[in-house]
Amino acid sequence: MPTPCDQSIVSGILKVVQAQPVANDKTGNQTMNAAALKQIALQCGFDLAGIAPAGPMLEADHYLDWARRGMAGKMGYLTDHRADKRRDPRTLLASARTVLVVGQLYNSPAPYSTELDDATLGWISRYAWGDDYHAVMRARLENVDRQLRQLTNCETKICIDTAPLLERPLARAAGLGWIGKNTCLINQQQGSWFFLGELLTSLELETGAPPPDRCGSCTRCIDACPTAAIVPTGHHSPAWELDARLCISYLNIELKGEIPEEQRPGLGHHIFGCDICQDVCPWNRRASFTSDSPWQPRQTAPPLADLAALSQTEFSELFRGSPVERTKYQGFLRNVAIAMGNAALPSFRAPLEKLAAMDESVVASHAQWALRQIE
Repeated sequence: MPTPCDQSIVSGILKVVQAQPVANDKTGNQTMNAAALKQIALQCGFDLAGIAPAGPMLEADHYLDWARRGMAGKMGYLTDHRADKRRDPRTLLASARTVLVVGQLYNSPAPYSTELDDATLGWISRYAWGDDYHAVMRARLENVDRQLRQLTNCETKICIDTAPLLERPLARAAGLGWIGKNTCLINQQQGSWFFLGELLTSLELETGAPPPDRCGSCTRCIDACPTAAIVPTGHHSPAWELDARLCISYLNIELKGEIPEEQRPGLGHHIFGCDICQDVCPWNRRASFTSDSPWQPRQTAPPLADLAALSQTEFSELFRGSPVERTKYQGFLRNVAIAMGNAALPSFRAPLEKLAAMDESVVASHAQWALRQIE
């Protein structure tokens, strides 16, 4: 459940407001400062908080060019009429002057995918081990918004990753981290295992500054990617970008229907998402852990044979309220079949034969492919 922001927190925030220079809201009232707003966010359960300016995004040109070149694959929500809105947060809130950017740590002490050497198990991406972050993040940002409105008269808009907003560039501008070669936001002290969220405000607040890029000459994420999805741009900044069409997370979550046969071996044992480029990142060696209940693992690396035997009802019960629901039952079994085929264990023949006999053609065809890998 979201961490509550009670009246005692508001009282503490008032002391921060009174102790530091304040900002003018849209009515000219002096009511808030950056430190106070960030403190509200931290008290409401977030692990990182920073302030970015709301204005034209220099990174938008590269994003739109990336989309134009087809790098988004079939993710139409990234390339449709909303794409151009990412040029400026003010397309979402005309009065916006600054953006509160928050980070939510979801890392837990469980092993990394690169440490899993049991071919009978499938891998679920770290971010999907607990609850669906959309609901939790929104509830906590609503808490922040409520406390802010007790202290000032301003206009606001809450955004999670479903909004047409360039989240990682905003987080960088707010000083939360740099964007690594794997395109993830990396915080020097706590690593890259973060969800991001934003609160657009009409307040004029002191903004953060982008930290230096500390990836240096390291290419571990590039070298470790099984599908070579991190590709050079030919430019200085950014020097690397993600070709989503090759990314394991795109293939086993976003792509519906058939996964091209030539790309199936690269998925390995990944049945939902992929963590490899973060698992190998040196900045995650000392990444912090969270004890926050929504992010504690339900499923990390479940037995593939058990997953292949799930009924529609059992799948829904097992992953209710989890990001894994996004694949839907048929997509999930498709991914399980590919992981079994990549393992090529004779013990998987019987469960794959059952999948191959299903009426659902996508599941059946991938199971038939997997059986051929065993044979």
